[in-house]
Amino acid sequence: MAETPAKKTAKTAKRRSPTPQKVKKMRDVIQKARDGGDPARVQAHKAKGKFTARERIHYLLDEDSFQELDLLAKTRCAEFGLLDKDIPGDGVITGIGRVGGREVCIFSQDFTVLGGSLGLVHAKKIAKIMDLAYDNRVPVIGLLDSGGARIQEGVDSLDGYAEIFARNVKCSGVVPQISVILGPCAGGAVYSPALTDFVFMVDGLSNMFVTGPGVVKAATGEEVSFEELGGGRTHYEKSGNCHFLANSEQDCFRQVRELVNYLPQNRWEKPPRVANPDPVRRTTPLLEAMCEVDPRKPYRVTHVIWQIADEHKFFEVHQGFAKNVVVGFLRLGGDVVGVVANNPAHKAGALDIHASDKAARFIRFLNAFNVPIVSLVDVPGYWPGVEQEHGGIIRHGAKILHAYAEATVAKITVVMRKAYGGAYIAMCSKYMGADLNFALPSAEIAVMGPAGAIEILYSRRLKAASEEEAAKLRAQLTQEYKERFASPYQTASTGSVDEVIEPSQMRFKIVRALRFLKDKRRPGEVANRGNIPL
Repeated sequence: MAETPAKKTAKTAKRRSPTPQKVKKMRDVIQKARDGGDPARVQAHKAKGKFTARERIHYLLDEDSFQELDLLAKTRCAEFGLLDKDIPGDGVITGIGRVGGREVCIFSQDFTVLGGSLGLVHAKKIAKIMDLAYDNRVPVIGLLDSGGARIQEGVDSLDGYAEIFARNVKCSGVVPQISVILGPCAGGAVYSPALTDFVFMVDGLSNMFVTGPGVVKAATGEEVSFEELGGGRTHYEKSGNCHFLANSEQDCFRQVRELVNYLPQNRWEKPPRVANPDPVRRTTPLLEAMCEVDPRKPYRVTHVIWQIADEHKFFEVHQGFAKNVVVGFLRLGGDVVGVVANNPAHKAGALDIHASDKAARFIRFLNAFNVPIVSLVDVPGYWPGVEQEHGGIIRHGAKILHAYAEATVAKITVVMRKAYGGAYIAMCSKYMGADLNFALPSAEIAVMGPAGAIEILYSRRLKAASEEEAAKLRAQLTQEYKERFASPYQTASTGSVDEVIEPSQMRFKIVRALRFLKDKRRPGEVANRGNIPL
């Protein structure tokens, strides 16, 4: 009687020799290194609601795509008994993997191993993975959870940070760099995230500051909590150091994956194109209604962006900071586009110090990585005030001018309502280098707003009239000024606007323009410019 397959398998297993000792030892050594810090530390870490360094990599990367490097690296410092301590991976996990099927380099600091502190070997592991990202033209993602420099290693740990900072600058504008703060990030460590393109934090979990609450109190007498000083919400809404704020680690990793989906692998590529189920000729009738709204009334510009975007999807960047300008990614006709838009719902959409910085750095990122720029303009001017003037609105406002003027990617501008004075120029006007400029019928383009202009131009007539007559005269002169000096048709007659368009055709007009401009600049053909923090 023939043997069954099950019996054959059992016999084969019996004949197999036991696992060779060298292989067994290798597996034991690797497993011990992978276990991370002391079990009690791991348990305490998880009790705070935090994932381990390995779990974070698992959640972020595609399944079974992670390949670890330098697992067995150890500190060479003999001071304070470090050589006698078990320091798996020297407190950081590094390797390569995939996000959405595309290659990335990644490192994840392990807080359960010496508090994730950075020593020389720890730093060299990170530097090595960044070099791999640079040489192989793939994004680099850092998951940061560290107590800072390893005091036991002295200046070596500081030199390690310097190696990382130098590589952050080297990679800037060459490959996308993403920092994810998942615990403390203090002292000199904060400057690496600041040098990267995008920073993610988790509300109630992440902290980032140069000097902690204790040092602040000793130096200034101010009492402040960790969360108030450097929590995720503080950096998301006040300092602008954080681009994305998540409610949990899982939510954070979902956002990172979504961002990567909009980015090219490097400066020699374009962002990934996807199939577009949304008709290019889909009309936007809501914008017709917007054209009839009083230009002084606010609205959220995101509603306009949703109208024109493929499937009404918009991935906003820096949402909590400088809300008078909205920036982010969308797709138009399947292609990735960056949008910079004034937001009348906040400060009337005027440009101020923070809004100028926010827009300028995003524009420079788009230009570095071959992403076309669409500017949606509804700006009454620069935000006035002593605080703005003394804070440097002149030099900060100049940054947005510089960013637009140096950008060589396709640039399309749509003036929707107000576009006054220097802010009109700053929002990528025709002679600032925009390739195609459109205006809606509601556009008002002038040196200043009609109300202010007639007070200067007709001050004597208005002062000589009675109060009732002056009110009527203002209304009449304002309307005349709008038609003669602020009309989009007047601006189109000079060539400063290429076309006054139907509001319902705005989506189609932009997509058509982008397709015409698709070969304006070949990726990588211009000199590389890093994106300096602003």
